[in-house]
Amino acid sequence: MTRHWPGFWARHGLIARLLRPLEWLFCHVAARRRRRLEPIARPLSAPVVVVGNLAVGGTGKTPLVIWLVSAAAARGWRPGVVLRGYGGRAADITPVTAESDPGQVGDEAVLIARRTGSPVMIGRDRAAAAEALIAGGGVDLVISDDGLQHYRLARDVEIVVVDARRGHGNARCLPAGPLREPLARLREVDDVIGQGGPVDGIGHCFALMANELEPIGPTHAAPPVSGDRVHGVAGIGHPARFFDTLRAMGFDVVAHAFDDHHRYRASDLRLADDAALIMTEKDAVKCRAIAPPASWYLPVAARPDDASAAFLVRLLDRAQQRFNDRQRMP
Repeated sequence: MTRHWPGFWARHGLIARLLRPLEWLFCHVAARRRRRLEPIARPLSAPVVVVGNLAVGGTGKTPLVIWLVSAAAARGWRPGVVLRGYGGRAADITPVTAESDPGQVGDEAVLIARRTGSPVMIGRDRAAAAEALIAGGGVDLVISDDGLQHYRLARDVEIVVVDARRGHGNARCLPAGPLREPLARLREVDDVIGQGGPVDGIGHCFALMANELEPIGPTHAAPPVSGDRVHGVAGIGHPARFFDTLRAMGFDVVAHAFDDHHRYRASDLRLADDAALIMTEKDAVKCRAIAPPASWYLPVAARPDDASAAFLVRLLDRAQQRFNDRQRMP
């Protein structure tokens, strides 16, 4: 249920009320799991910053992770990124480079490796993957893309990203609403940052800024321009956001939405006419070998406002301070 939220997730209606017993069961199981795992989470030998979310679906975490990696590197850290590797087949902890197979390690991992040039490690056990990242990459700061609920991973700072347009929906937990944990969880984190604007009166926010279209493969064709009819292709957590971005750029968009981390086949991209195809950068890393001619992707970058950027940098310092305090404890 990541491509589209069910309508009842946005309101306190009959269906949400009928699902309250299952919601209670979900929250009970989630709370027991947290109580079991948090005490046995082993602190790592480097500070850990987790960038996650409460609601299912895409919120823009990965662009913000890329921004944090760049900000940390600019301040002298040697950051690395750990993530689950969703959409990949790898069962073991695996290092990721810009040349890795997205089908093996996941699309987001390859995208982060290409955009940052920093060490990246995937693994179902993020704590073990983070340990391998530190041991093998000379990393002195770990940034986890997702993993807020992965309580085996000890962390020094938690950042929650919220899609400002959808917010928290009806603020109920699965399956009655979109949340993985109760909304009260936000009181425990270090920052709640809205993608696309402030959320719930919290001023920290960032925008996703589109860059120029890039060809997916070799081409002599000119990129489409405002006013052109294009096929928009997105297999991300919230495809509508991508299509809205293309429309804001002036394109007449024929939308093709797929599930998050969709494994594309050539037939998926065999469209009805010769209008240009534009997809997300996350999708493009998987489609270089099968994309038709005149296919493009739209890179986006997180851009926090000045106050939010300054606060995020202070959170990196906070992670280091908490790590140092831990090291001094007997």
